Amino acid sequence: MCGRFAFYSPAEAVVRLFGVSEVPPMMPRYNLAPTQFVATIRQLPGQSPAVSFLRWGLIPSWAKDKAIGNKLINARGETVHSKPSFRSAFRQRRCLVLADGFYEWRAEGGIKQPYYISLQSGDPFAMAGLWEQWDDGVSDVPLATCTIITTEPNELLSRIHRRMPVILPSTRHEAWLDPAMHDVARLRDVLVPYDSDAMTYRPVSRAVSNPRNDGPELLD
Repeated sequence: MCGRFAFYSPAEAVVRLFGVSEVPPMMPRYNLAPTQFVATIRQLPGQSPAVSFLRWGLIPSWAKDKAIGNKLINARGETVHSKPSFRSAFRQRRCLVLADGFYEWRAEGGIKQPYYISLQSGDPFAMAGLWEQWDDGVSDVPLATCTIITTEPNELLSRIHRRMPVILPSTRHEAWLDPAMHDVARLRDVLVPYDSDAMTYRPVSRAVSNPRNDGPELLD
């Protein structure tokens, strides 16, 4: 499961690393939680990849109640291509969810100790995501939502948790975002654990367990 993450890199880093031409104003976030709006990159048909903010927790277009999104913050990489909630988006509406790091908790001595997991380089990275638009029949504009795909942990993260988000290297961003890419087998091939040697983790403040806390001190 990936249920909390941080994204605080400046716009210049997003332009340099993810190939977008501009970035809308973004506030640094250190404790992003489900139902909040997160920074993503999407490529709509006939357009270039662009940053957009989507509500975290995918609501399928056929859903009657948006509350279902609270249960669909993650999609398992092993079954994402076949699950009714995700299979249409997997074929047609993929995105990159931007992060500098994510959190997982491990029980230690009767408490749950949070760990912050990031790249050794300190660079932001892209998690494989899916997006949908949901029309409640009342609002003028459909609600755009997303989910983060997870997979088995690599050797490093297996010490903390049974799952990890799929982190896509830059060489796979273009194909993942391409709305004309419908090859399910090729898409599934990229849903693998990221290289352990390129990642690191460390214990951080237990204050991160409360989503109302959101500041750089959470990384202490």
